[in-house]
Amino acid sequence: MRLIAATIENFRAYRTVTRIDFDDVTTIIGRNDVGKSSILEALEIFFNNDTVKIEQADCNVFAEGAPIRITAEFSEPPAEIVLDSGAPTSLADEYLLSAAGTLVIQKVYDCSKKSPAAETFILARHPSAKGVDNLLELKEKDLQALVKAKGIDVKLKGNPGMRRALWEEAGNLALVDVAVPVSKSKEDGKQIWEQIERHLPMFALFQSDRASKESDGEIQNPLKGAIATAIAEVQDEIDRIQAKVRQKSEEIANLTHEALKTIDPKLAKTLVPKFTPPGAAKWTGLFSLGMDTDDAIPLNKRGSGVRRLILVSFFKAEAERKLATSSKANIIYAIEEPETSQHPANQRILIESFKDLARTPNCQVILTTHSPGLAADLPVDSIRFVSSDGPPNTPTVEKGADVFGKVADVLGLTPDSRAKVIVCVEGPTDVEALRHLSHALHVEDNTIPSLLDNKGCAFIVSGGSTLKHWVAQNYLGTLRCPEVHIYDSDVAGYGETVQQVNDRADGLGSWGALTSKHEIECYLHPDAIMDVYGVAVTVVDHPNEKHPSVPTAFATALTAHRGYDGLMKQNTAKGYLTKVFPRMTADMIRQRDPDGEVEGWFRRIGEFLQ
Repeated sequence: MRLIAATIENFRAYRTVTRIDFDDVTTIIGRNDVGKSSILEALEIFFNNDTVKIEQADCNVFAEGAPIRITAEFSEPPAEIVLDSGAPTSLADEYLLSAAGTLVIQKVYDCSKKSPAAETFILARHPSAKGVDNLLELKEKDLQALVKAKGIDVKLKGNPGMRRALWEEAGNLALVDVAVPVSKSKEDGKQIWEQIERHLPMFALFQSDRASKESDGEIQNPLKGAIATAIAEVQDEIDRIQAKVRQKSEEIANLTHEALKTIDPKLAKTLVPKFTPPGAAKWTGLFSLGMDTDDAIPLNKRGSGVRRLILVSFFKAEAERKLATSSKANIIYAIEEPETSQHPANQRILIESFKDLARTPNCQVILTTHSPGLAADLPVDSIRFVSSDGPPNTPTVEKGADVFGKVADVLGLTPDSRAKVIVCVEGPTDVEALRHLSHALHVEDNTIPSLLDNKGCAFIVSGGSTLKHWVAQNYLGTLRCPEVHIYDSDVAGYGETVQQVNDRADGLGSWGALTSKHEIECYLHPDAIMDVYGVAVTVVDHPNEKHPSVPTAFATALTAHRGYDGLMKQNTAKGYLTKVFPRMTADMIRQRDPDGEVEGWFRRIGEFLQ
C-alpha cells in the first residue's frame, strides 16, 4: 500500500482539517515553527506511536474538547484478506473502500484522558440500508439466523460469504460515506483491522535533534530503521513461527480443557483458547543495534556532524541495497532536516540517495528542509509549502506552480547569473543523459565540452522539473541567453516546438533538434546496461511489435531478474536507466551513434560556452 494523502485535525497548530498529498518523494518546506515537523510526527503517531507518542498537550488549544483526528489514505489496498475463520474476502467485498477505491483509515484520540488512546475507523462507502448496515458486527450465529430468515441459499459457514449473500439479497444498499469502527468493533470488524495492520507500510522517522543517551539514540538514529526493515523483510518467517506457536499453545490449552471437563464439566464449557500474537512494535522492541566507531567510541559520543553522517551513509546504503534486491516490504522514510550538520557535498549524496530510494518499488521518502541546496535539486511536483497565510489558528499546506515563488523567497533561491546557454529538455532523465554523455566524449576529446558540472549551462526541464529549474525558468529570461532545445522524437508535438525555436529571429543563435532515435535511452549501449544491472536488453533505435522500447525492455528484464511484483512502470525504468549513462564511454557512444549526432549537439552547445 502507498500513502497518497493524510489529513490532520486538532493536532497542535492544525485546528481545522488540513490535507497533505504525498508522492514518491515529498518535500515539506516552510519557515521555522510553522508546522512542518508536526506533519511527520502526526504520521509517526498514526503508524507507530513510538518515537513520538500522543499526549494531551498535542491537542490544539482552540479545540474546545474536540478529539485529534489523523487520517491516512492509501492506494493499492490488499487484494485479499483472510479472517480467523479462514474465509478469504477483500476490502471491496466488505464495502470498506472509498468511492475512489482507496483505503482511508482514521485514528481518533480523546485528549480528555491523561493517556489518549486511538480508536480506529475506516472511512468507506458502506451499506446503510436497514438490516444490512451492521453485518460486520454480527456473530456467526446471528448471520446464520438472518440467512435462514430470508431463505438465502448459501453455506452457513464463513462470515464473509454470508455477508455477501445478505448484501446481494438486499438489492439497494444505499451506499453512503461512513466511519466504520474497527479497532473496538465486534466480530469480523476487528479481525479485518488486524489483517489491515499487517499490510500498512513501515514508517521510519528520523528527527533532526538526536538524543545523547545510547538507549535513546537507538530510537532516533538510522539503526532502528535497519531493525524495522529487517523485521519487515522476514515477516513470512515470523508468521510461520507465530502459527507454530499458536498451534502448539492451543493444543496444550485444549488438553487442559479436556482435563478440566473430567473435574467440572460446567466450568469447562466457558473456556475457549484465544491466541494473541505480538504486534509488529513488540517484535521491533525485542532487538537493539548499537554501533561503535574508531577506538570503540560509541556513536552517540561523537560529534553531531559525524552522527548525521551516519544518516547520510544509511540512506546511501539503503538505496543501493533496495536497488540490488527484490524486497517487497513497503517502507516510508520520513527525514527531518537531513541537511543538519552536513557539508554541501554530503547533501548532494543525500539527494541522490533519496531519489534512488523513491524510484525503487514499495518505497517513499518524506523530507522537511530549510536548505536551498537540497531543495533546489528535488522535483517541484514533490514540494508542499507550509505557511500561516491561510485561516486563523491553523497552517495551510499548498502545492502546485503557484507556491514556487513563495518557496524560492523562503529559501533565498535566486537564478545563477553565470549561465551562458539554456538547454531545454523533456525530463530529468534527459538532463542526466546529456551531462554524462558529454562528459564521456570530453574525457577522450577535451574540445568537446563536458556539461557534467558546467556553470555556464543551465538545464530547463519542461516536465518533472526541479525547483532550481523553475527558478531559472522564471528569471533567466531577463538574461538574454541563447536556448538549445533537444527533445525525443517519440512525441509528435515536439517537432513543432523545435521548428518554432529554429524560426526565431532573436539574434541569439537559439536552435532546436529532435533525436534521430526514438528517445534518449536508445543511445545507451547494452553492455553498459549489463554492467550496471546484470540484465541483457536489446537496444533498438525505434521500437516495433517485435522489439519494445528500451525502457519497456529493461523493465521486463529487471522485473524478471529481481522478482518484483508486477511490471515496473515506464518512469521508474527511466529513472533506473539514468544510472547507466555514467557507465557509457566514448567508444560505446560512437558504436550506438556512428553518425556523430550526439557529438554534434555538444560541439554546437560548446560554441555558446566559449
